[in-house]
Amino acid sequence: MGRFVNPGNSAFIVALNSEIYVDKTGLLEYTNKVMNTNAKFICNSRPRRFGKSITTEMLAAYYGKNCDSKDMFSRLTIGKSETFKKYLNQYDVILFDVQWCMMDAGSPEETVAYINEHLVQELKNVYQDVELENVKTACGAMSAINAEKGVRFVVIIDEWDVLIRDESAKEDVQKEYIDFLRGMFKGTEPTKYIQLAYLTGILPIKKIKTQSALNNFDEFTMLDAGRLAPYIGFTETEVKQLCSKYKVDFDKVKRWYDGYLLEKIQVYNPKAVVSVLTKEKFKSYWSETGTYESIIPLINMNFDGLKTDIMTMMAGLKNAVIEMLSGANVEVDVTFFQNDTVNFADKDDVLTYLIHLGYLGYDEETESAFVPNEEIRQELIRATKRTKWNQMIEFQQESLELLEATLSMDSGTVAEKIEKIHMEYASSVQYNNENSLSSVLTIAYLSSMQFYFKPVRELPTGKGFADFIFIPKPEYRAEYPALVVELKWNQNVNTAIQQIRDKNYPDSIEAYTGDILIVGISYDKKSKKHLCKIEEYKK
Repeated sequence: MGRFVNPGNSAFIVALNSEIYVDKTGLLEYTNKVMNTNAKFICNSRPRRFGKSITTEMLAAYYGKNCDSKDMFSRLTIGKSETFKKYLNQYDVILFDVQWCMMDAGSPEETVAYINEHLVQELKNVYQDVELENVKTACGAMSAINAEKGVRFVVIIDEWDVLIRDESAKEDVQKEYIDFLRGMFKGTEPTKYIQLAYLTGILPIKKIKTQSALNNFDEFTMLDAGRLAPYIGFTETEVKQLCSKYKVDFDKVKRWYDGYLLEKIQVYNPKAVVSVLTKEKFKSYWSETGTYESIIPLINMNFDGLKTDIMTMMAGLKNAVIEMLSGANVEVDVTFFQNDTVNFADKDDVLTYLIHLGYLGYDEETESAFVPNEEIRQELIRATKRTKWNQMIEFQQESLELLEATLSMDSGTVAEKIEKIHMEYASSVQYNNENSLSSVLTIAYLSSMQFYFKPVRELPTGKGFADFIFIPKPEYRAEYPALVVELKWNQNVNTAIQQIRDKNYPDSIEAYTGDILIVGISYDKKSKKHLCKIEEYKK
């Protein structure tokens, strides 16, 4: 066995021996199906600590020659598949981690040469009867071996995008690396010697102009996970089973770590779930993944190659982040992002990058981004504080004062602060718009997310739909009342309060045992005046 050629199954054995292992061998059923077809080129991108490396180890252990993996896989999902034995330990596997190779090579500039040199040498050791003396590249060696022996290879690359992400300013390094990948995978010759190619990293394949640099690859991403959605990350069913086994409150785990929506499947970050189950502490584990520093310049909008007006872009991004932190979805156009860390043209590119990093979730149906869970919400708030984003800090304080005024039933202060936020955060085009007022309210009560669940909008009741309902988290139920909020456009504020009572909106939360406040907010289009009325609700 070699380091990179037929590395064996020892790495996957370590994963199986871990305290928590979730069976993801269902992925092998898919890769078996696409073996030696046009769909055999796969790039599966996910955020850090989503189980990408374990997946590469699994693929190597299952397909690789010179090891016997029957026992370890027979008790897993793939062991029940009709294709299990057909492909088990049948192929020469090439597996390398570009991050590790770059470190061992000593520099990014030497990485491609390092990979070629070591792969060629190991292939020479395996195929001593094939003439490879003058071969200088891995693709050349595989081609020669295939031509003489008919051998096909399974090629697996972990952290495939590290040179794209970390060496964004070095165009020569990136070009050499992309050319290396093209030589290995693109064109007629690679179709002969590649049985399966599997690339994984954080970013999808870099675009050159509008087209993927490796357009023969099927890409599975945080934007479009396709059929591979359940196989990277933990699904909700898997997390429920783990919570039951470890006797941990599933609802709390869901609130803290859920939120990634991949093909209508709720997916959790495995690192966070395993950490909370084994350490028994609900906190953010995200900053331990290594991506934290990468979002600091994103929020500051301090990028090389920025092509638009920076100030405009900053304002747009900050408002979008504030809106998402308050629980709202923000529309995002993900189609033009170049899948690198240089060519950011507008806030859509930045938001798309944050989706790939895992700092935002993405709803494919509505084409919108959102803050997926409490863990990420806290990380984004910490990031904005560390970058001394004064606007965010000031807004948090303003929102907290609004919440305090609401709980104190100070209707005058509530109206005043809603009016101020409406003026500052609604565009002039949409200012006189009912949807604008609704969005403003979502933003205004950002601070409530510390004490309340994400506000429920348009909650159906027996006699209509309540505009907003805020339910306090269990630990704050004794101190914080539930809030039922009704908005009125060009109508009397008393009308809002009366509608709440007449249509019995609070009945929708009758199971809630704490105090309830009903809040009416009105807006006059001509005067731009906001009014508020707050009353206690007696059950």
